[in-house]
Amino acid sequence: MNSTVLMVVAVLLPIAGGVLIPLLPFKKRLQMEIYIESVVLAVSALVIWLLFHRPEGIFTLFRFTGDLSISFHIDGLSTVFAGLVAALWPLATLYSFEYMKHEGHEKYFFMFYVITYGVTLGIALADNIVTMYCFYEILTMVTVPLVMHTLTREAILASRTYLYYSLGGAAFAFIGMIFILVYGTTSEFVPGGVLNIGEDGLRKNVLLLVYVLCFMGFSVKAAMWPFSSWLPKAGVAPTPVTALLHAVAVVKAGAFTIIRVTYYSFGTDFLRGTWAQTVVLVFTIITIVYGCSRALKETHIKRRLAWSTVSNLSYILFGAALMTPLGLVGALSHMVFHAVMKICSFFCAGAVIYKSGRNYVYELNGFGRRMPKVFVIFTISGMALMGVPGLCGFISKWNLAKAVIASENPLAYVGVAALLISALLTAVYMMSIAVRAFFPGKDFDYSTISDVEDPNWMMILPLVIFVIAMFYFGLHSETVVAGLEQIASLMP
Repeated sequence: MNSTVLMVVAVLLPIAGGVLIPLLPFKKRLQMEIYIESVVLAVSALVIWLLFHRPEGIFTLFRFTGDLSISFHIDGLSTVFAGLVAALWPLATLYSFEYMKHEGHEKYFFMFYVITYGVTLGIALADNIVTMYCFYEILTMVTVPLVMHTLTREAILASRTYLYYSLGGAAFAFIGMIFILVYGTTSEFVPGGVLNIGEDGLRKNVLLLVYVLCFMGFSVKAAMWPFSSWLPKAGVAPTPVTALLHAVAVVKAGAFTIIRVTYYSFGTDFLRGTWAQTVVLVFTIITIVYGCSRALKETHIKRRLAWSTVSNLSYILFGAALMTPLGLVGALSHMVFHAVMKICSFFCAGAVIYKSGRNYVYELNGFGRRMPKVFVIFTISGMALMGVPGLCGFISKWNLAKAVIASENPLAYVGVAALLISALLTAVYMMSIAVRAFFPGKDFDYSTISDVEDPNWMMILPLVIFVIAMFYFGLHSETVVAGLEQIASLMP
């Protein structure tokens, strides 16, 4: 079989496998779990094989007309996002088996959960802006049912907010796609961009405005201010969903698409030094501080982590908006490392909710003694998010700082100040949870939480793997960073 065909198989297999889940007559829950994990592992193995044996060609699934087609190709940027998704999805699926035991409607939950895997890979492997946009829209449709899974009033309202924001953002992104198709030499992604407008100053300013609209449109899924409120509201979904929303699938798809249109469609030579760059930099800097400030104020544990995600996603957008090769390295390194740190912290929060029913920070006093594994891991993930040396969060923040210094952009230095403020506030809102858990006070009555305990291996194993990854990439990041530098070296 032609290796380019396998790219389509990687996208369509989880979609087809997910559709079959409610149709297959599983006699026992274990049979369903084995089937789902087998599909996910098979897709991840295929994706990893493709990344190590990267096909050079493009596979066109079908063509609408002219330059409009659904086509797939693997380049350096695809490798980062697809590899991240392939590594995390099997672990997230294993965790979800235990968490979803008592949630109800499991078959339909896992149907959309597995389909989302294929759709996310469709975004990662898209060869052109049309393909990426189509799968970006489909991602909204398949994740809305996951957000509203519990069918409570709060979940339905949250899913509506998510849907309205996403469709509105997609409309602005659509404008950007149309202008790329009209003024670009091709719809495909090309390092350095595809625009060809000559010296027309008026047309240049129109395209800069379109870029800003496109950036804002795709940034909805990346939860950039002022479009960030949907993300904390989506925390009503089951934790396996919120972990993927906040760490892998949706928010990273937003960041990924912004990097695509900035570096591979509009092009940094066209954008760098313009008022459009200034506008998007300002929005990312505001979001960094705004997100962590809201996290500090929030008492609901999952919503606190959601606001943390709002802040950290704009680290990625800030690096991308520097529009330099080093800025791209910083953005991609934080995209990878933040995924590991944040999915770990969300899974810790989910374990607490699953085992105790507690949802608020002030309810966690003394939990460190009853759930030592979970809270030790949560503390490490918090330290990684702060940027403590020896953990992966330090590496991505260091890369962003280097990019700022090299950029010589005065506004970028304001961004460094925002990063430092964010690190300080992250230490407060993450470590305050750990302090409550391990040091509740001398008079604390542990009998009030006698029913609390660590979860089983299906929840603990992914957490342990994430912690190992945080330390490994914190101490041995050379290979990953070198790969990201090679991708960035293709940029002008």
